[in-house]
Amino acid sequence: MPFSSSPRARSGPRRRSLLAAAPAALALAGCTGTESGGPADEDASDRARARAARDSEGLVERYDAVIAARPGLAGRLGPLREEVVRHARAFGGGRKASPSASPSPSPSPSASSSPSVTVPDNDKDALAGLAAAERELADRRTKALGGVPGEVARLLASVAAAGAAHVYLLTEGDA
Repeated sequence: MPFSSSPRARSGPRRRSLLAAAPAALALAGCTGTESGGPADEDASDRARARAARDSEGLVERYDAVIAARPGLAGRLGPLREEVVRHARAFGGGRKASPSASPSPSPSPSASSSPSVTVPDNDKDALAGLAAAERELADRRTKALGGVPGEVARLLASVAAAGAAHVYLLTEGDA
């Protein structure tokens, strides 16, 4: 009896592109030069950690704005938001965002969070906006890997890979 292919549809390049980003990021993190621990490395580490913490805190604010404006998405977005809070804390931030904090509903969603966050009027576009923010941040973190010492580079690579997974969950997944 000849081999027959499965009738179910495959996700193809979408899943592959997600999985391709993680090894590339981790490979770069392992090749970040020496780990001398000198003052220049410490300064670069401190600057990279501070920026990454601010970036994660800004992403938490964006999640808060979407959750406030689109409460029906709270169950789907809550776990992703909590992970971004953990990322901010891993980089030494997290003072502005806590895992248990939930945005309070208000007539103006942007007033309860960052004034620069505008939330679309429908769930699909709101999710797409979050996915774009996650993708941009993951890409920026991946590009920054070569300029920071080993331990910070490994943390950036890990968080960038998590961001790529968030993009998938926001655009394709049923999280």
